[in-house]
Amino acid sequence: MALIALTDAQLAFGHVPLLDHTGFSLEAGECVGLIGRNGTGKSSLLKILAGIERADDGVLQVQGNVRIAYVPQEPVMDDSCTVFEVASEGLATAIAARDRYLSGEDGLDLDQLQTTIESLDAWNWEQRVDETLQRLHLDAAARVGTLSGGLKKRVALAQALVSRPDVLLLDEPTNHLDLDSIGWLESLLKEFAGSAVVISHDRAFLDAVATRMVDLDRGRLLSYPGNFAQYQTLKEEQLAQEAVINARADKLLAQEEVWIRKGVEARRTRAQGRITRLEHLRAARAERRDVVGRVRLDVATGNTSGKIVAELEGVSKHFDGPSGRKTVVRDFTGTILRGDKVGLIGPNGAGKTTLLKLILGELQPDSGSVRQGSKQSVAYFDQLRHQIDLEATLEDFISPGSEWIEINGKRTHVKSYLADFLFSPARATAPVKTLSGGERNRLLLARLFARPANVLVLDEPTNDLDIDTLELLEELLDQYEGTVFLVSHDRRFLDNVVTSTLAFEGDGVWREYEGDVQDWLTQSARSAPASASRPTASLAPTTDTSKKATASSAPAGNAGAPSRKKLSYKEQRELDALPALLAALEGEQQRIDQELADGQLYTTEPVRAAALAARHAAIDDELLAALERQEALTGQ
Repeated sequence: MALIALTDAQLAFGHVPLLDHTGFSLEAGECVGLIGRNGTGKSSLLKILAGIERADDGVLQVQGNVRIAYVPQEPVMDDSCTVFEVASEGLATAIAARDRYLSGEDGLDLDQLQTTIESLDAWNWEQRVDETLQRLHLDAAARVGTLSGGLKKRVALAQALVSRPDVLLLDEPTNHLDLDSIGWLESLLKEFAGSAVVISHDRAFLDAVATRMVDLDRGRLLSYPGNFAQYQTLKEEQLAQEAVINARADKLLAQEEVWIRKGVEARRTRAQGRITRLEHLRAARAERRDVVGRVRLDVATGNTSGKIVAELEGVSKHFDGPSGRKTVVRDFTGTILRGDKVGLIGPNGAGKTTLLKLILGELQPDSGSVRQGSKQSVAYFDQLRHQIDLEATLEDFISPGSEWIEINGKRTHVKSYLADFLFSPARATAPVKTLSGGERNRLLLARLFARPANVLVLDEPTNDLDIDTLELLEELLDQYEGTVFLVSHDRRFLDNVVTSTLAFEGDGVWREYEGDVQDWLTQSARSAPASASRPTASLAPTTDTSKKATASSAPAGNAGAPSRKKLSYKEQRELDALPALLAALEGEQQRIDQELADGQLYTTEPVRAAALAARHAAIDDELLAALERQEALTGQ
């Protein structure tokens, strides 16, 4: 029997149903990843499962004695309380039962109260709280108001875990967590003995913890076995089949509409039956909810900046605090060039924002020098959403005082521009405060990309964004010709965007690594034994530093000897990967040839057949490009 079962659920806000006669069940021992577009009702569904809210219709069944703990996306806590006091709120029922027993009030049923206390293990509640806080590495005496966003998330989890729940409901648990904390949360969920439902858009996190994916799509809850990677494959196949079925239905409806307009003899039974079928086709088409369109992103690039964006030499920055002077940046030297896409990685409070401000000249160093490049136009995406005016309408927020905006020389009406970000014209005049967290993030992106800029600073842009929008943002940043600084704890997003990584290594030391997060982990592991003797890393491209290193370290006797150019780490890694890439492309092309060989696919699945044919042609270009790149690298 399922721990939680929701049957024939209906929920609507306005005219669009969020839950449309759909159902959900949670079995023992599984971790369900709940995904879907922003505003589709994921958080509302989680609250219904937690018993906090009720559906408009439907039946919610919870197995007897099942304990459910719910952690909201933005936990509300009293900043004046200690961590111990806030965590103890998860045992409010147990504490109240023990206090009543100890009070000795007249008329109490002590036997019944004793049974309740033992079932809740209320005699040892302080020990349970202490053990949970130690496990989560939290200081019981710390005031909540002094904690970072990531630590507050841990306190909220502690409050849920002290009750020893059978079911854990988590709404965006990775928001505000750094990479180490996300890894810790993954371990916690893998070791958790109960079941969990997790709303998240962190694809690497879902791959690590989910045993089943549930997609809230157009009012329906669709279940897919496995983690996020397996879901992607199954979802693509489902959408392709749905497209074929809908295309056939639309074709049949169009044919019947032509027939009815020609005129029929309604007295004939055969014609009357066809009219009835036409009415059914019309009704089915009217009830169909098509796939929501994808966000269309474009960015105003502005004028090209100078080749050098920033040049830092021996830069250090200190801050004085209650515990003394803290060094946030220590003796940092580096150069950032136009077109670099730099990811900043470090725990919360390490000083990522401080380093960014030093690079962009918004903060002066205590020692060292910073030289700014020319013709820079910077656009910011603020993780704290300070830029949002909640009372402004959507169109005024995007284009104050004008109905038109201009992006890369193209003039667009603000309502049409908002439609590209999935905001309907009817919502253009609604106040910003009516939007969900994910929709506000999408609106901030719309405003950011409407401002001409050649340097983008994105501080946690992935929080609350749905996965489709994340993937499109990745594509946009990959094609963007300006410079990008990206602060994010979303590993998959960093891997797909950045070309170099600035990683915090403790005590104010920052070091650059070529490549993405995985490259950083690999290189830092290799360099760990020699890290104490290495100089501060430079931000200059690997090819330049490798030239300098080769020139300075070459023996004098070989100065005149001809030699091949030494490949950089990134180039060598690319060369090593090319044989496997070529084999994979050739194998994929052979599989497509086999699938298209008999020609039946063009009849049964025309959409898929067309996609495969287009992919076959694209592979030829990719093979040629890979072979040319291999020749270029081996010839250096």
